[in-house]
Amino acid sequence: MIILDLLRKKRVCRHIRVTPDAEFAYCPDCGELIENQWYLSRCGCCGVKMKSVITNNEIIPEEKFCCNCGTKGHVIERLDKINFIDINFAVLVKGIVPFGARNYTQSWVEPEFRPNPKLISGISFV
Repeated sequence: MIILDLLRKKRVCRHIRVTPDAEFAYCPDCGELIENQWYLSRCGCCGVKMKSVITNNEIIPEEKFCCNCGTKGHVIERLDKINFIDINFAVLVKGIVPFGARNYTQSWVEPEFRPNPKLISGISFV
């Protein structure tokens, strides 16, 4: 039994069905609250946008050197909202929001219950 447990793949949800246009959304596969986080890489010297990739869980520029000034350094910038111009340069990270970190309250309002509805008088349906 222990060997079978070790051989089974531990499937981790990649939240594929969470759309990139939503800031927060619940994953329909695992039920976790997912936050879409956009990151952009810029040159550390001149500030030119550089195409970003994720390698070993780290956001780095695709090219080692800036095409504008030749500098190797870069700065990672988190974007609040993605702009259609930045979509080719930015990278999307889908992060799970821990349950204790949620700082909002959801509430539902029930419609008012009337046991004896009032009838409109003066109208006859024949």
